[in-house]
Amino acid sequence: MIRIIIADDHHLVRQGIRSLLEKEADIEIIAEASDGVEAVEQVQQHRPDVLVLDLSMSRMNGIQAVEQIRQRRLPTRILMLSVHTDRHLVQQALRAGANGYLLKSALLEELLLAVRAAYKGHSYLSPEISQVVLSDFTSDRASTSREAIPLGELTFREREVLKLIAEGHTNNAIAELLHISLRTVQKHRTNLMDKLNIHNIAGLTRTAVKYGLINLE
Repeated sequence: MIRIIIADDHHLVRQGIRSLLEKEADIEIIAEASDGVEAVEQVQQHRPDVLVLDLSMSRMNGIQAVEQIRQRRLPTRILMLSVHTDRHLVQQALRAGANGYLLKSALLEELLLAVRAAYKGHSYLSPEISQVVLSDFTSDRASTSREAIPLGELTFREREVLKLIAEGHTNNAIAELLHISLRTVQKHRTNLMDKLNIHNIAGLTRTAVKYGLINLE
């Protein structure tokens, strides 16, 4: 039996995926999560075989959740689910430790194929995503290494701060949300601006949107 947790910030999407997967005799849905933070907590508590994880979620996005799960050395296989085909996001997800990347436009048969592949320890990429990965592999690595993941130099906390800045929170609000001091927020803000070479809110917001830290839907 494949034990699965579904994480997506849209209730109807979670229910739709659940209703499709529950019809399969070899699949059991053991929990759901509505954001990245809850997804990490549920994985730590239930230790599922597979986590079907949306990329764009509130509080903590899918890529950050993958990083947290991998840092905790949890064995759960992670299938990223997204509407995005942007190569930067695909690379971030895979490098963070996702075992597969499936587009939300996929048919049921492909979803089942991806879930079962992840369960068996194999990787699965939607055909469109495979083309993106192959294109990057055959391109000049030297010219794309820094471009591929411009957020790669940011710490996990700096990415949290960037996400909250892009969502419109003030420094004081960020300090309260992350339970850190105002001075620490200001330091993180300065560091991420220097690392990204972006020194205005509009630029930071565009970067956060481009790389999936926030969802404008």
